[in-house]
Amino acid sequence: MSGQLTIRDVVARTGVAAETLRVWERRYGVPAPSRLASGHRRYSELDVEIVRRAASERDAGATLKIALARAAQAVRTPPTSLFAILRQRHPELAPRLLRKPILIALSRAIEDESLSRAERPVLFASFQRERYYRQAERRWGELAAFADSAIVFADFAALRTPAGRPCEIPISSGEPLIREWAVVCVARGHAVCLAAWEPTTAAATPERDRHFETVWSVEPAVVIDAARTCAAIAAARLPSLAAAVLARLDAEPAPAAADQLRLAGAITGRALTVISAAG
Repeated sequence: MSGQLTIRDVVARTGVAAETLRVWERRYGVPAPSRLASGHRRYSELDVEIVRRAASERDAGATLKIALARAAQAVRTPPTSLFAILRQRHPELAPRLLRKPILIALSRAIEDESLSRAERPVLFASFQRERYYRQAERRWGELAAFADSAIVFADFAALRTPAGRPCEIPISSGEPLIREWAVVCVARGHAVCLAAWEPTTAAATPERDRHFETVWSVEPAVVIDAARTCAAIAAARLPSLAAAVLARLDAEPAPAAADQLRLAGAITGRALTVISAAG
């Protein structure tokens, strides 16, 4: 992502003072902005993410040198697994083993609740295989029409950005995300994420008997982490869109705790209705 942000932009988006940024750059070479002919600094979205992560590491007790090194390494090495990132950063999330029909019901409940709120969310989803996405393509076309942006991952043959539809990001067979199922929604008034990982199953296992280790959350910090991770994965293939998504996430205030509790209840109710109707 090319540097387009001023030092004032970085200060506004991270809360780290301009003089502090200059000191970090001078002493440790991080962040490393580009320079205009005039000498003015220009920062990229990656620089913003490095600064944000370094500040978080400092708050957690790391020395500045270690915090900057960890942040730079994490940001410059794109993540390959949403499920693993959430489990590492949020160990309080306890996975539950869910059968595919239950996971479908929960995913649809999240999607429908988000759509019903008409809050122009940022949406991500991982489908593993392209054929699974094609089965849901019409549904996700409707979701994308009312979203600020929508990005889906699967083993697509090529990157596609169809107008008015979700952007299709290819995932190779060697990437951990190819075994994962995910739905992430972030908007002004609601935030929810679901991430699931499929253990090895026999080739002849019926679809309804497939199982996934699943976590889902309405905790804003968890959801924002999930969205940023998805954006970072997308950035390796589509930098411009990922930059726009990260900027939107920065601008979005965290939903109120009481609203998030109501959101969890609404999603649970919708999922139970789907499960009950399916028998």
